[in-house]
Amino acid sequence: MTPTDITRAINDLLFTPGLDLDEAIDRHFTPDYRQRTNGEWSDRAGFTQHMTRLRSVVLSGHIEVHDEFRDGPRYADRHSVTVTRNNGRTSRTEVYLFARFAPDGRFQCVEETTLLVTGHDDDQNLGTIK
Repeated sequence: MTPTDITRAINDLLFTPGLDLDEAIDRHFTPDYRQRTNGEWSDRAGFTQHMTRLRSVVLSGHIEVHDEFRDGPRYADRHSVTVTRNNGRTSRTEVYLFARFAPDGRFQCVEETTLLVTGHDDDQNLGTIK
């Protein structure tokens, strides 16, 4: 299996509304998936809850990968995600991400730090798992 990447994962999770969320998560993340965002750890169930919330407030958006590196099971990137909420507000967040792939090519663990580049202060929570 070809390993996933952040562009395919984010597009399936947030910007393909017709794709079932559980199917999108299964496609890119292992059952034992863990993520740390801005110092806060979450398991796959918490990640799923966060994606459910994001899907309820995000109207559209896109991802732009600035740097991307792979070394066997290790993956790192710097990307920006621009989202427009249902209320019309737009924000842009820059993300620094380090990850590990499982043998099947899905993300098993992601650690990331986010920086709100443009938007309102409460848009910062779009990138934080809570």
